[in-house]
Amino acid sequence: MNGRKGQIGFSQRIRIEWLQETACLVLAGYDKQAINDALQTTLKDQVSVGGNAQRGNREKIISILMKVWFKVPPELENLRSQGLEMLERLPQQKCIALHWGMVMAVYPFWKSVAGHTGRLFNLQGKAVASHIQRRVREQYGERETVSRAARRVIRSFADWSVILDTKNKGIYKKGKTINIDQPEIIAWIIEALLHASERGIYQINSLFSAPSLFPFQMPPLPPEILTKKGENIDVFQLGISENMAKLRTYKDPYNVRRGDALINLGHVDDFDE
Repeated sequence: MNGRKGQIGFSQRIRIEWLQETACLVLAGYDKQAINDALQTTLKDQVSVGGNAQRGNREKIISILMKVWFKVPPELENLRSQGLEMLERLPQQKCIALHWGMVMAVYPFWKSVAGHTGRLFNLQGKAVASHIQRRVREQYGERETVSRAARRVIRSFADWSVILDTKNKGIYKKGKTINIDQPEIIAWIIEALLHASERGIYQINSLFSAPSLFPFQMPPLPPEILTKKGENIDVFQLGISENMAKLRTYKDPYNVRRGDALINLGHVDDFDE
């Protein structure tokens, strides 16, 4: 993995209410310094209490929050703008989908941990933290920083109530399921998933139930609705029956073109998921 998709970045335990506050501050038109000051006030009694280290945990958390909803990578600016617009009119219980999608797009490491977690739920009905960490290390390298970051992402899942602790430490069961039925939100989440994907291409039949979207239940969208609601999503047919989705801005190194047969793509049975 290269570039943003090969980096960890997400190294702190992040509560969803902090993301919600950050997004609301951006919507209110606050500048960078004002957002930083507001988040410092919110976090001062919750993280690194009494500490003022220049790169302490509080500052690292604020950096993550700002990167998700304020200063996103250029290719995600349109996704962020659409997400903020929907955030203004969604009930709070549905906002988790927008925070999940934006974190996943900005920090594909989140998607990776979520994908391994979702697969374990599908296979076993439970997820063991040590198993998730092992699979993430196989992907990102045998480093303590990888294990530590994975632990913090897992605990963030627990804070968001999408996984629940059991009586056995380090073993989780699936938490609340969020039903998403608005086509524009579904298309937005799918675009976020494509941005987080290493290859940028997914099989349509596995897209809406991708393991990394395990907290959500949403109906599949017909290709014509997906491309209409998702302005940056393209759908094309592979061979005679396989529908594929990709970002319209995706630069395809695998020589897959609309309506063409498969050329040099390799295995298509398990695109990223």
